[in-house]
Amino acid sequence: MKLHELMIAKGSRKKRKRLGRGEGSGGGKTAGRGTKGQNARSGGGVPLGFEGGQMPLQRRIPKRGFKNIFRKQYQIINIKDLRRFKSGEIVDRDTLLKAGLLKRAKATKLLGEGDVSYPLTVMVSKVSQTAREKIESAGGKVEVVSK
Repeated sequence: MKLHELMIAKGSRKKRKRLGRGEGSGGGKTAGRGTKGQNARSGGGVPLGFEGGQMPLQRRIPKRGFKNIFRKQYQIINIKDLRRFKSGEIVDRDTLLKAGLLKRAKATKLLGEGDVSYPLTVMVSKVSQTAREKIESAGGKVEVVSK
């Protein structure tokens, strides 16, 4: 078989239906929209979730609770994640980003899961009491920085 002998499969390509091109075309006059009504008009149709004038579901359901839009979210790092750093190294947001422990430069919180046996200087936004104790008992230092 040669390239010039290749043929497309029968029925694989179908012409699109061209609407509103005269009565003889089969898709003329109302162009498949029916007669009158909101959907027959240009720019017509109803918005997503519209229920014909009935109170929409998202407005019928009771709203509960409170969502604080100013809530500060922390990316969590455990002590066991700090094992990849060398003794005496300074661990801050930039080094955590380079190491792939943070997705983006957000506020970070250090938790105490796992343990470390060598001193590290850790600079994070928040730190749990157990994490602070573990790092300081290994001879390290924890600094709380803003953001």
